[in-house]
Amino acid sequence: MNKRFSLLLLITILLTTGCTAVDLSDGEAPVNNNNYAKSSLNREVDPDISLEKIQSLAQDNTRFALSFYGRIRDEKDNIIFSPISLSLALSMTLAGAESGTEQGMIEALQLSLPENEIYPSFNALLLEIEKSQNKTLEGSDGNQFQLNIANSLWGQAGYKFESDFLDTLAKNYGAGMNIVDYKTNPEESREIINQWVEKETEQKIQDLIPPGAIDPLTRLILANAIYFKGSWLLPFRENGTEKAPFYTLDGSEMEVDMMQLFGENLRYYRGENFQAFDLPYLSKDFSMRVILPDKENFLDFEEELNAKILMDIDDNMRSQRVNLRMPKFDYESTVNANEPLIALGMSDAFDPSTADFSGINQANELFITDVLHKATITVDEEGTEAAAATAVIMGLKSMAPEDPVELTVDRPFLYFIQHHPTGTILFFGRVVQP
Repeated sequence: MNKRFSLLLLITILLTTGCTAVDLSDGEAPVNNNNYAKSSLNREVDPDISLEKIQSLAQDNTRFALSFYGRIRDEKDNIIFSPISLSLALSMTLAGAESGTEQGMIEALQLSLPENEIYPSFNALLLEIEKSQNKTLEGSDGNQFQLNIANSLWGQAGYKFESDFLDTLAKNYGAGMNIVDYKTNPEESREIINQWVEKETEQKIQDLIPPGAIDPLTRLILANAIYFKGSWLLPFRENGTEKAPFYTLDGSEMEVDMMQLFGENLRYYRGENFQAFDLPYLSKDFSMRVILPDKENFLDFEEELNAKILMDIDDNMRSQRVNLRMPKFDYESTVNANEPLIALGMSDAFDPSTADFSGINQANELFITDVLHKATITVDEEGTEAAAATAVIMGLKSMAPEDPVELTVDRPFLYFIQHHPTGTILFFGRVVQP
């Protein structure tokens, strides 16, 4: 049996020219094997953050996800992106932002916690998600669930970084500093980081950083990779997939591979103008939630979708026997996040005349040039495979009826891969043409 898995990868790129507390000159920083430096602090494994605050942060992330989605949904038919990936990359960058740049990033990320609780809360949120991989239910041979999260920094040898910045990322993200040489070997540095990306994602994301994205002015890259391998708790019927019609937004018909899952109890809710159901993974804490608007109602529902509607759906989900037919799908989506983030309040961070990242380096020479995000997803009878990548590039300032519900997903729908204890959305997407 094939193993089905999904992967989430995030990478953040910061560039500058290049006074601070930690100098990455050879021999002058805490270096391991001459290519690794880090804060003297270890990751805090038991942060003093309540579950209430963790859930509050997850709600903030959901609001950010919906706001971001609202800015990109007109760009293409099928969309997939990772809100947690974007939030993690940008929150690590936020740790070095000051003044109006910091406030703009907090506004864009929809963060409501006090500033001193933001990073410990992200740490606590990640720790809760990591714990959930230990709650895997027994499945048949070949079915698996696995979740790993990794963070790293890649800094220019000889460049100076603020110790508070490195301490914050070490304590709350477990991220140490790898030393590279962008000045004289930008292409080699790009290959080294891409190799790390490939390793952390089981080769699913290759050549993430394209030629030319790193040059001699690059000074720092922040990277976060989340590896998620999940099989369905309730696999679709083996040999049950059949050709069937799917109706696109303009009413045209296309033929798709329609999977079948009959007579199983799923969490289900019939709303006023939509249906929603959960497909659980082998870890009981994770599922794919699918929202299927009624015929000819997709665009209106999408326009009105907000955090309250998602909370209402969650509150009203009940166990229900369902006969489900759902298409297989496989696609990728690339997003340049600059304009959406600027529209959400991050304009200062992209403007060399206003950007203030002096919390990273006192010379305050950094600004964001690009935030790039790419994601892929495959859903079939056994599970889900997905991958996402984000690049933030910075440069110099210059209740249930007796009979089963008959549910056929034969028209555009939305979906979320989510972590239930915290309410965190790992992936957010829509399918218009499977």
